[in-house]
Amino acid sequence: NPWFKLKGVPDQEDVKAISGLEATCAESDGTAFKLELDYKLGAATQDRPEGETLNIDEFMAYDGDRLVGYLGVNCFGGAGAPPEAMGMVHPGYRRSGIFRALHNLAVSEWRRRGVKTALLLSDGRSESGQAFIKTTGAAYHHAEYEMYLRSDADFAVRLEGGVAFRKTSNADAWEVARQNAIYFGDDPEHGEGKPLMPEAEEQRGMTIFLAEAGEAVVGKVHLQLVNGLGGIYGLGVLPEHRGKGLGRAILQEGVRWLKAAGAAEIMLQVATENKNALHLYESCGFRTTSTMDYFELKL
Repeated sequence: NPWFKLKGVPDQEDVKAISGLEATCAESDGTAFKLELDYKLGAATQDRPEGETLNIDEFMAYDGDRLVGYLGVNCFGGAGAPPEAMGMVHPGYRRSGIFRALHNLAVSEWRRRGVKTALLLSDGRSESGQAFIKTTGAAYHHAEYEMYLRSDADFAVRLEGGVAFRKTSNADAWEVARQNAIYFGDDPEHGEGKPLMPEAEEQRGMTIFLAEAGEAVVGKVHLQLVNGLGGIYGLGVLPEHRGKGLGRAILQEGVRWLKAAGAAEIMLQVATENKNALHLYESCGFRTTSTMDYFELKL
């Protein structure tokens, strides 16, 4: 009894079903997923302007009351950042066209929204995921390591003088967008021209900080804490302030902030080709647990 459910954001029941399918696939295949379900739950509780149309980012395939396939879309970085899509199919339902149908539904939605480029994600160890992406014509774009802080890592030694964090507000949105453009190549003028709004991100559980040394803004970082898991994202140091140990100082201050907030574990992601950042994270006690490949799909 196959049917599809399409939604803008998931609710608690959806997340429970998706998490169960994720656990089944992870156990069967030994692979990792980047679904950001807790982040999406935060978006579900966010107030929206009256009359605003909610984009469809959740694509679910059911057999009766059993979730057997899922494709989820995340939009990070504000305007100019391509949507990221990742999904899975229950091992007992593969090779039946389920994921192809989910993918086609997502592509139709992206075209409706005028999206020109999307990123398809797959764990480097997933044979089925890698094989499917090849059939779409998507080209390899980059890969990221997922890293976790070792429990024995010592953060007692911190850079003298260090950095101070200032929580951003919506008034800082264009500064955050400007730094994202420097670090990650995002185009804040692309699409609808709307930057990432820090106060909306905080409602979803992601707090954005500007890092300051003295009176100067030297970089930024995004910190998330969900169910005891702390995440460090979007960390960067402005070019004119590099070579002073400020990247390490921002990382250490981020770890301190997350631990003080109650994080039992702390993770981050880093592009595999970013050797300087990789060495920094390793020297601070982070270890690689999985590798996620990103493929660029032109629409």
